[in-house]
Amino acid sequence: MAILILSCVPLSAGAADKPNVLFIAVDDLRPELGCYGSPVAITPNLDRLAGDGLLFERAYCQQAICRPSRASLLTGARPETTGLFHNYVALRELQPDIVTLPQHFIAGGYETVYCGKIFHNGDTDEGVSWSRDPVKWLKGIKPPNGTFRLPENQRIQAEDRNAMIAKYGDAAKRGLASGPAYEKADVADTAYIDGYNTEKAIATLNQLVADKDKPFFLAMGYKLPHLNWCAPAKYWDLYNPADIPMARETSAPIGGAAMGLHASFELRTRAGIPKSGPLGDDLSRTLKHAYLASTSYVDALIGQLIDALERAGVRDNTIIVVWGDHGWHLGDMGVWGKATNYEIATRVPLMIWTPEMKTRGAKTEALVELVDIFPTLCELAGLSKPEHLEGHSFAPLLDDPHKPWKKAAFSQYPNPALREWAANPLSPAMRETWFGPLIAEVENRIKSQMGERWDRELFEQHLTGFTMRTDRYRLVLWKDRRDLQAPPLYVELFDHHSDPGETRNIAQQHPELVERLIAQHSAGWEAAK
Repeated sequence: MAILILSCVPLSAGAADKPNVLFIAVDDLRPELGCYGSPVAITPNLDRLAGDGLLFERAYCQQAICRPSRASLLTGARPETTGLFHNYVALRELQPDIVTLPQHFIAGGYETVYCGKIFHNGDTDEGVSWSRDPVKWLKGIKPPNGTFRLPENQRIQAEDRNAMIAKYGDAAKRGLASGPAYEKADVADTAYIDGYNTEKAIATLNQLVADKDKPFFLAMGYKLPHLNWCAPAKYWDLYNPADIPMARETSAPIGGAAMGLHASFELRTRAGIPKSGPLGDDLSRTLKHAYLASTSYVDALIGQLIDALERAGVRDNTIIVVWGDHGWHLGDMGVWGKATNYEIATRVPLMIWTPEMKTRGAKTEALVELVDIFPTLCELAGLSKPEHLEGHSFAPLLDDPHKPWKKAAFSQYPNPALREWAANPLSPAMRETWFGPLIAEVENRIKSQMGERWDRELFEQHLTGFTMRTDRYRLVLWKDRRDLQAPPLYVELFDHHSDPGETRNIAQQHPELVERLIAQHSAGWEAAK
């Protein structure tokens, strides 16, 4: 059922009356940054922003996959309200009238514009969420064509894709052949799409500043470090591969749900990646190197964008918020990718800088969620908050980062083990490809654990993991969506005081605690405020 929300906000009297907003999204970025304590990540620009703003140590997405996560953040509504649980349904198909964050800012007198990836592909919401187009062309800079710059990688991608489309038709277009997982090329920053879009955002910023008639909401969305990890060579060269620490916990949680982890489907579609079994130490190290290089590349581009704010003379009147749409397993728990209900996939980087915040360079342990960004920016910009919002403004934390806050954060994910990497149900083509044996292996694992409760339709189509993160615990409840009031089919409980890596499910040892936490989860997000 669609939600009809009207945004009734008085127009701004002028650009000087309200702060601008620089809204920076980074795809697949886990908190692998220097400011989050990474011993290896080279991210001086984000570190500097966090050092003068507020960094959230415990921020969580509502679902660890692109489209549902971004739809939730940009509407201020949780997946159960938007109805988006996978990447192959559009927001406006399900919610044609819901008011988005940039749409609300338009009603509040703002000029809104985006470059790069803000909504998921297909949800760009042109003409509704955006009041103007970005700069279309950059003089003297050629737009990147395709993913790869090296001819060899272009050839591999084309051959793989043609072969898969010939065999599986349209199903192959959903990522069954995507070329190599990474590329190191001695090229300029603008040779890849993130660098090019940053220059477009800077040119657009300059136009917005020159117009001067309205405050602006400028959104810049970075594709990296989403696969494929293609970054200029100079960012690869920042790292000595031998110094890169690898995942510490590479096994599934002891006693964990058999359906809690996937078989790294998204990565395995890439050329040169084993289609089954472990990746091996050398390849794993190269892949993490590629992820770090991509992260450093994005960090440098964000630095260029913030420097442009300075040059334009609007840095001191611009709110800057940086967020990642979900985390990413880099061999953690033995998998590569997003798409789980565990800490490593649901925890995201989040930092904010405002002109008037009283506390700078602080870190907060407060539990916050991406769905909280909408009401927060409304409060900071002096706009009313739409009634449909299901988040809670964290603006008070900017002045008092250690004040008592939410009791819990909530996320969810449909059965990762028997879904494709976009969270949609398995297609017939997936079973026919090299994924067939992997899927059978996962099914057998689930059957062994669940016994008589195994049912293919239930586990592929209706099973969802609902997770709640409290100050101390992570609870995961595996439920049949057709009857959410029924007892969960399986329960996971992790104690972050003694087990921050979530290596051991202790649910069976603590039935009274589980009962109490289930009751807290049932009370929902409203009771956690």
